[in-house]
Formats: sequence, structure tokens, C-alpha cells
Amino acid sequence: MQIKLVPGNSAGTVTAYYISRLHFLSSQGQYHDKIDLEFLRNLSSPYILHTNIFSQGKGNREEQFYLWFDPTTDFHTYTILWNPQHIVFYVDGIPLREFKNLAWMGIPFPTYQPMKLYSSLWNADNWATRGGLVKIDWTQAPFNASNRNFEDSNACVSYWGPTTSCTTSGTRGGWFWQTLNYSDQGKLKWVRDDYRIYNYCQDTQQFPEGLPPECYISTNY
Repeated sequence: MQIKLVPGNSAGTVTAYYISRLHFLSSQGQYHDKIDLEFLRNLSSPYILHTNIFSQGKGNREEQFYLWFDPTTDFHTYTILWNPQHIVFYVDGIPLREFKNLAWMGIPFPTYQPMKLYSSLWNADNWATRGGLVKIDWTQAPFNASNRNFEDSNACVSYWGPTTSCTTSGTRGGWFWQTLNYSDQGKLKWVRDDYRIYNYCQDTQQFPEGLPPECYISTNY
């Protein structure tokens, strides 16, 4: 999806672009799956790109980034690659986060149920702005973000349940097996080194009894 974010003083607003479990209670329950991009607007700092992954009701996998451009002046392309190998978030074709499928270690990974695309613009000034210290200035409303040129890249089509169209050779020959090549891995390291501002795998206060097991896999983090 190409997105242009809310300009000006829009602190407290969050523009969200995500895929979530195909269900009317898409954000609830023990079976909740979600792959989440959220753009947090603050008053005195650039936009923060907040990412999270939920699988089988388990979340708390946040990573946050500053962007290397002003996302309010033009459209930029935000991509989610979700296949059986991993989940990768891209900005303008540059990978900024990879979450590998480590289900063999008992780490939940969304594989068994379809998800649906959502986009929203909402009031999150109770937590998104310095922990809720800065409230939305409603005199600056209306707040507008713009989406265009959505592309699904021949994604599998769900027929309500586990049945999908992923059996075609064309689909399996493309994104279904896509991984990060050497160049992508270098770009990923650049973003993590220079623009990542929060990584749950370094947050010992959130996990006082020990970091999640995937945090000890050096090839991931």
C-alpha cells in the first residue's frame, strides 16, 4: 500500500495498516493473529513506525523505528510479506524487520487461518504520545491520511476456512518462497542499526522472567 501520513500537529493520532484474523472480533481472543504497522504521531519527534506480530493470541513483539524521510509530504510504499518462512516488513522496498517462522521451537507463528486487510486512523492519545502525556489538539482537525495503489501480489484467496488458492504453481513460485538475499540482509542491518529505537528483545523490564525464546536466535535479532 502507498500511504501519505497526516501532516502538521496531529500528535495523538495513529494511522494503522495491518492484516488480522478474518473474524468480526478481529482484535480479540486466544486465536488472535495480527501483523501490524502503526504510525505514531508525536509533537516534538518524527513519526514512529510501530510494528507488532500476534499469533494465537500472543503479542508483545513490538519493534519501533524512525523513518529516514518525512512521510507526510509524499506517498511511500509499505509492504508486508507473509509466507511460511517468515514475516518481513518493508518500506519502499527496504526491509526493516524480519520475524522468522520458529514454530518448531514452540514459538507461535500465523500459519493456519486467513487474515483480512484493515486500515484506520484513530485517537490513541491515551498511550501513543509520551505515554499519554500529550493529548490531541482538536482545533487542528480534520486529520487526513491517504492510501492508494493497493496491490495483493497474487496472494492466496481464502474461502472461509483453511482452504486457499495457494496450490497454484505460479503463486508458490513467487512470494510464497521469497526470502532475504544478501543485499536485503545488508539493508535490514542498516535500518536496525541506524533507525530502530525499540526492540522487545532488549526490554528486560517487560520480560523480568526472561526474554522470549526467539530473542536468543542471533540470526533473527
